[in-house]
Amino acid sequence: MSENIYDLVIIGGGPAGLSAAQYASRAKLKTVVLDKSRTAGALAFTNRIENYPGIVEPISGSEMLDLFRKQAVAFGAEVREDVQVVGLNLEGEVKEVFTMGESVKGKTILIATGSMGRKPTIKGEGEFLGRGVSYCAICDANFFKGKEVCVLGDSEEAVKEAILLTKFASTVYLLAPGKKLKVPDDYPGLDTENLKIMFGCRVGEIKGSDGVEAVDYTDADKNEQTLELTGVFVYIQGSQPVVDYLMGALDHGENGCIKVNREMETSIPGVFAAGDVICTEVRQVVLAAADGCMAALSAEKHVQGRGRLKSDWAKS
Repeated sequence: MSENIYDLVIIGGGPAGLSAAQYASRAKLKTVVLDKSRTAGALAFTNRIENYPGIVEPISGSEMLDLFRKQAVAFGAEVREDVQVVGLNLEGEVKEVFTMGESVKGKTILIATGSMGRKPTIKGEGEFLGRGVSYCAICDANFFKGKEVCVLGDSEEAVKEAILLTKFASTVYLLAPGKKLKVPDDYPGLDTENLKIMFGCRVGEIKGSDGVEAVDYTDADKNEQTLELTGVFVYIQGSQPVVDYLMGALDHGENGCIKVNREMETSIPGVFAAGDVICTEVRQVVLAAADGCMAALSAEKHVQGRGRLKSDWAKS
């Protein structure tokens, strides 16, 4: 059996990634989208969009993403969900994307992971990163078998990761900053016995010596509390480009944003970036979609060995 190599591997299922998938698959490129979560990106958190061209009635971000996704799939793109990318090999003509379960190979790669990443803001968060503090439960859950851990956040992503951790840890504390979670009350897994949900909690410090030993937090009644545990999984969203898995492989700006040229190509030929992950001053859905379009056309040019971009005219 011949090796399965895609023409374009897209990392990220937001507006940039899904727009690229539409254009690439319509251009007959074998395309796959690796999406961490339908609910993890900035657009998925948006309740109301009313300034996107062609959308005449207000629509939620998740509804808009559903439309983008359906269009991409209709043109032939493959979309894989709940896929966590942990590293890349960008050397050689065929690139490789490493996930928790497999490696995916492609002639071109598009980085479209957005800007919901974090700079450490909680005292001790940066100090204990990799020593008890994690941003990826599926990556690190196995290290906490039989131990007590906490998850910080109230998004669906935080809830999903907390429920996953209950299969490994003895107790999982979900410290939600608000009064309720951003999921339905009957969300599957919320009644898991070793999941303890605590509302109105604000973590002030992560403490320990060689590794995490406790967190200090303020509860809903403004009382100072301490939880003794060994792991802290942070899902409080930030505004930094999500580029941790790149390990500095691409030229980037001061805040980690990826530098690209006018055709969305990075410092490595055949590797493109689009959307909020690139160095840009304006973040809008319509611009992310445009970036994705340009990246797809550039990827097609690279795969086909063209000297110029091909205009994407409809065929009768």
